[in-house]
Amino acid sequence: MKSKSEKYLLMAISLYLLIIVFPFIWVFLTSMKPESEIWGRKALRIFSDNMSFRHYQTLFRGNILNALKNSLIISTITTVYVTTIASLSAYAIARLKFLGRRAMLIIILATSMFPQMIVIGPIYRTFVRLGWTNSYFITLPYSMIALPISIFILVSHFSKIPREMEESAIMDGASKARTFFSIILPLAMPGIFTAAIMTFIGVWNEFLLSLTLNGNEAWHTAPVAISFLRGQFEIFWGQVTAATVIVTIPTLFIVLLFQKQIISGITAGAVKE
Repeated sequence: MKSKSEKYLLMAISLYLLIIVFPFIWVFLTSMKPESEIWGRKALRIFSDNMSFRHYQTLFRGNILNALKNSLIISTITTVYVTTIASLSAYAIARLKFLGRRAMLIIILATSMFPQMIVIGPIYRTFVRLGWTNSYFITLPYSMIALPISIFILVSHFSKIPREMEESAIMDGASKARTFFSIILPLAMPGIFTAAIMTFIGVWNEFLLSLTLNGNEAWHTAPVAISFLRGQFEIFWGQVTAATVIVTIPTLFIVLLFQKQIISGITAGAVKE
């Protein structure tokens, strides 16, 4: 039998989860309603008498599939690129002894503090001169957002690996590169997994850089495509909510599929043995 305190705690947790999940449920139900019932007297009704997938059908006849493809390609390329660079950089900062490594970590983190509005101008001018607008080269400035946090996450994981394992491998004749790829990298895999997933989700949801650098409709990412679901005098909220559901599914699937690795990566870097 559960005690009263346990029952109250369970009720409080259930209520808290309901509050968190309810907006997602409401968005999904709204995407099934006719446009006329999203506003007005019937707006607060949870279910409609005319539920349908009409907004989804309209979306798939538009640009949303192409936008999802662009988001998937850009997010994947950026994740692979950022995770690779972050792994090498974090290993150097955490394991190698050189002058100014602490200052380097602080500088790397400081770069993530700059608001995008400050750096978007120079980046745009550079892209225009190089002819890189409306292309997948947008993955390069995305590293400005994702790389500092990924390095910070991985530094804690590399620092946690016992140095004795690395020293014994070197004594057995292994090179620095082989030690890194064969011993250090597999042990740091939970942290690398966490950094990769956080990078993917961050890039998938990025809006400002994509809107500025890839202004052509054919190169829009999913968040930008959603912002253009409007007419001259109105916003198509039914399509917006339907697109929100579609765009959320990939990130939700990734989190559910790799939730053990995410938790393992976060706790492994936070707990000191």
